[in-house]
Amino acid sequence: MEHIVRLLKRHGFENILVTLEYMPEAITEYFGDGGEWGVKMKYSVEEEPLGTAGSVKYVEDWLTERFVIVSGDALTDVDLEKAVALHEERGAEVTLVLKEVDEPSEFGIVITDDEGRVTEFLEKPDEDEVFSYTANTGIYVVEPHVLRDIPEGQEYDWSKDHFPKMLEEGRPVYGYVMKGYWEDIGNIEQYIGAQRDALDGKVQGVQPPGEKLQEGVYVGSGTAVGARAVEGPVVLGDNVWAGPGARIGPYSVLGSDVYVGAGASVARATVAGGAQIGEDAELNGALVGSFCRVGDRVRLLEGSALGDGVTVGEGATIASGVSVESGASIEDGAEVTEDVS
Repeated sequence: MEHIVRLLKRHGFENILVTLEYMPEAITEYFGDGGEWGVKMKYSVEEEPLGTAGSVKYVEDWLTERFVIVSGDALTDVDLEKAVALHEERGAEVTLVLKEVDEPSEFGIVITDDEGRVTEFLEKPDEDEVFSYTANTGIYVVEPHVLRDIPEGQEYDWSKDHFPKMLEEGRPVYGYVMKGYWEDIGNIEQYIGAQRDALDGKVQGVQPPGEKLQEGVYVGSGTAVGARAVEGPVVLGDNVWAGPGARIGPYSVLGSDVYVGAGASVARATVAGGAQIGEDAELNGALVGSFCRVGDRVRLLEGSALGDGVTVGEGATIASGVSVESGASIEDGAEVTEDVS
């Protein structure tokens, strides 16, 4: 979400209204009034889920001018200024930012005419319903009067409810097919993929934090990891420590105050701040939450994920794709093949 805030700032959007239903306290505490990012942020917290359009209707009184909607769970370098310019030039009520994708069934798909006007729209089609590989990114430029037609106080969605209605009424809904980077981050696989792309420099405006130690290796202050122990691209936060023989491999990101024990191997993994990785542990394509305790000789396999504060006993294995909820404890030597919740 911080990348989205920085994107908005780069394109001149300095007043940001955030609609929240998931983890509102954590988000408001992190961003505050937005001053650290050079923007002004305020928040609306839904008592009950209102949907993508219903949540915007809820703050209608604050939206008196043309506005841009951007999903907080995506990574993108879209040219928002160009999208707004095309919106104005075409006299659109709504402009959808679109992207060509390989797997359209995961998204809403769109067909536009030669002038860019949307003629067909279908949300998350079945395989036999696919008629386009142009996907809706969830980024919209919207005229404020559009909100008048959205029902108040009920769950209502842009793509499932309102856009089809607008098309039926023949209203000017246009599409802008972006050329840059966009990735929805709705699951662990997509998150890891987006992080890999960012480390590969595929996302404009996203610069790894820290000092560049060597090509593709960025480290924070107070970090004590030998150059031979690291193979980039890698990002290490402040005060990261790795013991003798530890290896931190490509596409890994370690937060601040992470400890990696002697002989441990970390590859394609994300380890949040304050976590401890035991000696001879193996992390391959895994996500580890903050302040986790991963014991000696533990194996975290591809796509496994630990919530915050998880303890994994010595010699345990977390199988591929398995998630463990925050605060859980895994016994020594356990082989975990199903989610722990």
